[in-house]
Amino acid sequence: MTSRSPATSSSFPPSSGPDPEAAKVGILDQAQALGLDAAAVTRAVLPEAIRRDLDLYLDQGRHGTMAWMAETRERRRDPTVLWPEAVSIVTLGLNYGPGRTDPLSMLAHPDRGAVSVYARNRDYHDVLKSRAKALARWIHATFDADVKVFVDTAPVMEKPLAGRSGLGWTGKHTNLVSRHFGSWLFLAEVFTTLPLPPDDPHDGLCGSCHRCLDACPTGAIRADDPYRIDARLCVSYLTIEHKGPIPRSLRPQLGNRIYGCDDCLAVCPWNRFATRTPHDGLMARAELMAPRLADLARLDDATFRTVFSGSPVKRIGRDRLVRNVLIALGNSGRADLLPVAAARLDDPAPLVRGAAVWAVRRLAPDTATEAAVFEGRRATESDATVQAEYDGPP
Repeated sequence: MTSRSPATSSSFPPSSGPDPEAAKVGILDQAQALGLDAAAVTRAVLPEAIRRDLDLYLDQGRHGTMAWMAETRERRRDPTVLWPEAVSIVTLGLNYGPGRTDPLSMLAHPDRGAVSVYARNRDYHDVLKSRAKALARWIHATFDADVKVFVDTAPVMEKPLAGRSGLGWTGKHTNLVSRHFGSWLFLAEVFTTLPLPPDDPHDGLCGSCHRCLDACPTGAIRADDPYRIDARLCVSYLTIEHKGPIPRSLRPQLGNRIYGCDDCLAVCPWNRFATRTPHDGLMARAELMAPRLADLARLDDATFRTVFSGSPVKRIGRDRLVRNVLIALGNSGRADLLPVAAARLDDPAPLVRGAAVWAVRRLAPDTATEAAVFEGRRATESDATVQAEYDGPP
């Protein structure tokens, strides 16, 4: 964001009918003054090509169990269906870059959990929304314009809008890439009735690079189909959005990733321009940089809520997180962690018990040990999904 002196509400009294360009300059200056790292403007419209891509994505079922995406298709395709009065959209970005810390370094420690960079501290919705709302209030007070704020909580095509405004471009991994912040930008939008001159869209600068495609552990993004993702194969979807048992064929590829996945983001060469986040609320908590799988597997619901209070991880609930942890335990190759997995065979949640069965079968050094651990449990298991884990291959 270019540096300017912050505008004040007295600069553009509502009665003067400000020049659109001057109003835009004032808004972008105010965004900077509020601590937002990037801001730009686009019209409240999406090109037909983006609408077609969305329709194809949904029609092919690539959204998996995220039924809400299909249910909100029409509002997602057109910002003015979401809010008919919208004329302009101010797109905003907040840098959450990890700096020199290698986001993938934890993958080399199988007894610890890998948590996505964005979830290692406070929920970014809280950090970003407060600033976006402050900017929206300023716009309303200064220009007497109506405003609405969105931070990943409504059917808004955030990445295409950010690209249309010039904040960056959609990379082959389907995430936004910025020349200044690499792959590490949280996004928000302020819709407004104020007519503002739009910024130019950003040209894509991925070129022939395919590092993100090569890095995907499950093939959710492919070299023969770049710029498209199949959520049903994506580790972030599987560990966060997917509520049931994770497909058995994909579990080994998850490694020790217990919440999200940064592989495709971390390898992007544009990250060489990225800087560490300056925002205290987005800096990683030490206990989420390298949590021990054994400790996380023992969490009950009350302790889970305490440990992850204010964290994005809290929204998936204790059972889903422990499911992910048990899969990571099963992938660890650490036979000494077998008792940790076995302790969850009697968990109240079927989702957890099923994952525990799989983990035990992966960690048990021989069939005799496996049979001893399962003794008395297999015959008394009443849940069909858990019984399927006993009956299926490890």
